[in-house]
Amino acid sequence: MLVEASLICLALNVYHEARDQPLVGQYAVAEVVVNRVYDTRFPHTVCEVVKQGPTYTWTDDFPVRHRCQFSWYCDGLSDKPKDKAAWGIALSVARDTLTGRPASNIGYATHYHSIHVKPSWARSKVLIGKIGDHIFYRWSLK
Repeated sequence: MLVEASLICLALNVYHEARDQPLVGQYAVAEVVVNRVYDTRFPHTVCEVVKQGPTYTWTDDFPVRHRCQFSWYCDGLSDKPKDKAAWGIALSVARDTLTGRPASNIGYATHYHSIHVKPSWARSKVLIGKIGDHIFYRWSLK
């Protein structure tokens, strides 16, 4: 049975990170989140992974702006989906991913970024491939 919170958190991440990407790219973004849940270097629930980042000292649920793992979560803008069709697709992608039906070939990817940025962490990861506007990586096996 799917936990409703996990479904919503994953769908929000797919919506905000990849709604303009090909369907296989949306699945890949969802799979990165699930891969992180199973990796001991990250939090252990979907919502904790999606919301990972520093918070202000006076509260544990208010993220420091522009310091989150997924930029949409702490950009200061509304997180409410506005595009109903894209939201429906994001929900389907999240549901499929959480029920074990991966639809991409990213393997054990735990990281990705837009082709428009060059994060310093990418040099220390193993490139898996590019889907749409995202480049996917996994940890080195060293």
